[in-house]
Amino acid sequence: MVYSQRKSPGSQRLLLSLLLLVAWESGSGQVHYSVSEEAKHGTFVGRIAQDLGLELAELVPRLFRIASKGRRDLLEVNLQNGILFVNSRIDREELCGRRAECSIHLEVIVDPLQVFHVEVEVKDINDNPPRFLRQEQTLFILESRRADSQFPLEGASDMDIGRNAELRYKLQANEYFDLDVKTNEEETNFLELVLKKPVDREEMQEHRLLLIAIDGGKPELTGTVQLLINVLDANDNAPEFDKSVYNVKLLENAPNGTLVIKLNASDADEGINKEIMYLFNNLVLDNVKSKFAINSNSGEITVTGKLDYEDCNLYEINIDAVDKSSFPLTGHCKVIVKLLDENDNIPEMVITSLSLPVQEDAPLGTVIALISLSDLDSGANGQVTCSVTPDVPFKLVSTFKNYYSLVLDSDLDRERLANYDVVLTARDGGSPALSTTTSVSVEVADVNDNAPAFTQPEYTVFVKENNLPGCHIFTVSARDADAQENALVSYSLVERRVGERALSSYVSVHAESGKVYALQPLDHEELELLQFQVSARDAGVPPLGSNVTLQVFVLDENDNAPALLPPGSGRGPSAVSQVVARSVGAGHVVAKVRAVDADSGYNAWLSYELQPAAGGASSPFRVGLYTGEISTTRALDEADAPRQRLLVLVKDHGEPALTATATVLLSLEDSGQAPKASSRALSGAAGAETALVDVNVYLIIAICAVSSLLVLTLLLYTALRCSAPPSEGACGPVKPRLVCSNAVESWSYSQERRQRVCSEEGPPKTDLMAFSPSLPQGPISTDTPRQPNPDWRYSASLRAGMHSSVHLEEAGILRAGPGGPDQQWPTVSSATPEPEAGEVSPPVGAGVNSNSWTFKYGPGNPKQSGPGELPDKFIIPGSPAIISIRQEPTNSQIDKSDFITFGKKEETKKKKKKKKGNKTQEKKEKGNSTTDNSDQ
Repeated sequence: MVYSQRKSPGSQRLLLSLLLLVAWESGSGQVHYSVSEEAKHGTFVGRIAQDLGLELAELVPRLFRIASKGRRDLLEVNLQNGILFVNSRIDREELCGRRAECSIHLEVIVDPLQVFHVEVEVKDINDNPPRFLRQEQTLFILESRRADSQFPLEGASDMDIGRNAELRYKLQANEYFDLDVKTNEEETNFLELVLKKPVDREEMQEHRLLLIAIDGGKPELTGTVQLLINVLDANDNAPEFDKSVYNVKLLENAPNGTLVIKLNASDADEGINKEIMYLFNNLVLDNVKSKFAINSNSGEITVTGKLDYEDCNLYEINIDAVDKSSFPLTGHCKVIVKLLDENDNIPEMVITSLSLPVQEDAPLGTVIALISLSDLDSGANGQVTCSVTPDVPFKLVSTFKNYYSLVLDSDLDRERLANYDVVLTARDGGSPALSTTTSVSVEVADVNDNAPAFTQPEYTVFVKENNLPGCHIFTVSARDADAQENALVSYSLVERRVGERALSSYVSVHAESGKVYALQPLDHEELELLQFQVSARDAGVPPLGSNVTLQVFVLDENDNAPALLPPGSGRGPSAVSQVVARSVGAGHVVAKVRAVDADSGYNAWLSYELQPAAGGASSPFRVGLYTGEISTTRALDEADAPRQRLLVLVKDHGEPALTATATVLLSLEDSGQAPKASSRALSGAAGAETALVDVNVYLIIAICAVSSLLVLTLLLYTALRCSAPPSEGACGPVKPRLVCSNAVESWSYSQERRQRVCSEEGPPKTDLMAFSPSLPQGPISTDTPRQPNPDWRYSASLRAGMHSSVHLEEAGILRAGPGGPDQQWPTVSSATPEPEAGEVSPPVGAGVNSNSWTFKYGPGNPKQSGPGELPDKFIIPGSPAIISIRQEPTNSQIDKSDFITFGKKEETKKKKKKKKGNKTQEKKEKGNSTTDNSDQ
């Protein structure tokens, strides 16, 4: 029940409400209850939940609990009704000893962490009877002692306090002795046995009396002791002290040998009856004898043991002065030693309700721990203060006397510092002050406040097409700065549509490792670039995530064979039928084979070969190596079969090469109206594009003718020279030379096919070179990825019939056929997007102006050519090679500048100088070249 004066239930509730309101506003309120000791289990103490302003429904969810220093099971709270009751036996004497005030301090703790202080006063009941230290006390009394002589007795003690410990004594009725009770300055009762009349030893040698001690409790309790009085004969005067009680103050921790007091007693007798010895009375306890000693001759009391104020601050020593007669007489006195406190105890610190770990997003003011302080010293020596080390995000808040709360003072960040060593120091008010230090390790718990992060926002991956299903193409990795499940990263695809199909049908990502797999073979012709996002998400609540973009370039492989196109615009069989007049001359184009390749780059570069006829018979027809045009090699005569069946092999430049075969059926007829040997009449195109096609056909025919003638000349000349003795200028093998870089800026070697034109007049020529760029080996990924060279990505309409003008295996002169003018360079217009500035688009396939070129000028090709004018040079994008083109409009001789060459600018300059040195040889070759062109 509340420790307050009861008047009426209404006034009690009003007073309780005011007290609770004041306690709540002060932040460290205290509620007082009282309970009697030895109360039975379940005894009602108070409605603690109601008095603290807590709802009953909140007790369990808020983890209502009580804590107390020392024994914790004395009191308990019923969480159903909020009543504080006695849980186990409460013994006030065991709990507080003889202290006047005895209370149990409770800490009521609820979550979120809130502390209430409750004081329960334990009231004393009369449950301890008076007790004597001994069951029997023995006294020696001389028969000569006078009436009213007093003899000290040992009194009883009562463990109770207050009225329950107020003792009164009764002595068994007799005629010789009476009882006298005195109170000293310390309010301590002294018992003395008073002799009412002299005793006669001869009449009665021994007296037995019963001494009864009665306390003031209700009901009264008693204690008894037997008094044995021996009557001695002889001595008349007993020694006497100056005082009956001596008071001494002594510092605790006094060293051994320290003088406490020197006693002095006197005896009126003479001789041996006057000599006095000083002794501890039989009533002196053993623990007092262990701390003090008395000199029997001088009466000096000295310290012999450790004196501790906190253990015992008051000692009562009964001293007897005994003379040395045969029948000694004794004088009595009492020495009271009071100890003075010294600051010899360091403060004690107890940390309770440690709430760890602390969330890194915990609000300011969050209570981390409760700290209670104590010091066994008294006064200023027992006044304790507490402090915390600086530079930590925590502070101490005083909640009650010698009670502190460690609370959060600033924001936490686990990623910056995950653990704090907080040093708490308790210091008393003594001089010098004593202190104690305790370290508390405060761990910061992780909160999911960091999203996974990739090393870069975008990755570029190269993968060859026709990969195995399920192959690993790349690994993404993201790092999360959080810990445990908050740093556990899982990966997933950001689903989207790729055309008409879902992204997940192409690729997948392993959720744990981040490995990206291609689920099916990729087709470069179907999908050149697959761009998608991978999401990294942690396992926190709520989860955080980020995305990264992957650009997967599908590199082409030679997996498509050349496909033959029908002769017309429609679809039809691969066989080509054509009627040819026997009157046509040499070099007349009689038919054309059209083919396309779905691949790109070298894999789509097609060449045409005419298979030899059965029986080894020579055919009067040839096929253009890169045009597919079938033309006559000589004039037809009557000996030629009227039906010619030609087998044309179409082959790409992949590794390995894929081929297709076209059959061309030619019917030779004698007709006076047969068409002339003109390439324009065989084109079959509409009138609007006839002129343009004829010009290009002449140009291609001239290139192919000169190339074929040059190859034959080289072969013949090489055979003749090699069979002859070696001489200066003979043809010989040359070493490969580094000519260009690939698309990813790493040098590669291409076999430099040099066709040496050998003649008897001069040294061989080495103007003809082949150029082969190197493609990257996928799949690869670099820190600074480079996209594939756009020069090798063409649409299907541009993949057929790539000419030797860019990648030369046989050099051709950029001139028309015999007697024709120099060819201009018309520009092809198509539905495909235009190349970037500076690019040279490859020749288009058959049926799509296959004889045309497109020249674009930009940063790499600044010169703008006029109509009919060739540019001096142009650059192949993605390569350092420079193509130099020069044209001699009035001279038909074969010159070094008439060929398209690959190399650095310095190589072009060297060739120009070499041209001047070989001027004489070129003039000699002029006649031969003119003759060859006329033969075609």
